[in-house]
Amino acid sequence: MKLLMVLTSHDLLGETGRKTGFWLEEFAAPYYVFRDAGVELTLASPKGGQPPIDPKSDEPENQTPAMTRFKSDPVARAALANTARLGDMRSEDFDTIFYVGGHGPMWDLVENEDSIALIRSFYESGKMVAAVCHAPAVFHKVMHGGVPLVKGRRVTGFTNGEEAAVGLTHVVPFLVEDELKRIGGIYEKAADWESFALVDGQIVTGQNPASSTAAASLLLKTISGQQASPTSNAA
Repeated sequence: MKLLMVLTSHDLLGETGRKTGFWLEEFAAPYYVFRDAGVELTLASPKGGQPPIDPKSDEPENQTPAMTRFKSDPVARAALANTARLGDMRSEDFDTIFYVGGHGPMWDLVENEDSIALIRSFYESGKMVAAVCHAPAVFHKVMHGGVPLVKGRRVTGFTNGEEAAVGLTHVVPFLVEDELKRIGGIYEKAADWESFALVDGQIVTGQNPASSTAAASLLLKTISGQQASPTSNAA
């Protein structure tokens, strides 16, 4: 299986003067779910090269086993430092696509024409598309058959309560939960910070950083046909 992992290139947290980027756990955990399953991985970002890591995600209280493994893995570190340019990627070269979250995607990937076209191409080719935490926001301008891609689909993503808890409700361009509802998604969630992932049709979404492993695992299980129902969920 060939999988494309997409990360942000954006490193500024709105007008706060603080840094942002992708959330390290949301890359590291899925990366190892995929790699340990023998998936052939390609990493891409809008600008290519090293994507910015949100410094908050690497603070002591946020450390996870997957992050520890990543830091001592020269192969993974080299892959991350040399991401391909997103505009050079084509859906026909991959079996599925996975978007890594963090606040960065809220400023670049959600409006990126290459990303929008790529998601549409994957979907219209009958392939799965997946995103975790803030990354489900990348679906907000993707249309299929004249309607938003997620319209009528069960989806999840970073909750309004989680955004409020990190104090960024009025910093982000929009709230993921509200936007998924606005474009017709059937938004579902677990308690804030709990692991929760959903699959509905060709779309897999995860709620928050704790959902990274669940979302990645659910994507692989769905593709391999091990899911009993296309609208099952995993927590």
